[in-house]
Amino acid sequence: MEFFMSMIPPTVTAQEQKTGIRNGKPYRYDPQELLEARSKLLAFLNKKKPDTPYTNGVRLTVKWLFPIPAGSKHYDGEYRITKPDTDNLNKMLKDCMTKCGFWKDDALVCSEIIEKFWALRPGIYIRIEQIDEEEDCETKR
Repeated sequence: MEFFMSMIPPTVTAQEQKTGIRNGKPYRYDPQELLEARSKLLAFLNKKKPDTPYTNGVRLTVKWLFPIPAGSKHYDGEYRITKPDTDNLNKMLKDCMTKCGFWKDDALVCSEIIEKFWALRPGIYIRIEQIDEEEDCETKR
């Protein structure tokens, strides 16, 4: 399965949760920007979810394509080497994919290829490949 979500990818990540104090006790909450980013991803992913969730190991390839800032010297296809980090970007994406029903648990993702680029056409490219039984993640130990 592969698809492209044409959007300006969110740059806020799940690690940006905030801590507050209520009745003298600390609590964690998601700031508005994080809630909006999660809602945006869920809306796009719900349109692409598989009819049947994956139940075996999968390889997940994600290419984050960020818009080239006006006046910058970046070019289409150039690697983006600034924040946010790829692992932080993918954490929220995989959580959203789990919530949408791509798989029961994102622990099934046993191989990941994550890249981020500057691009003329911003968005998120996703490819999910089921791991063959001979190549199953359990046998790779």
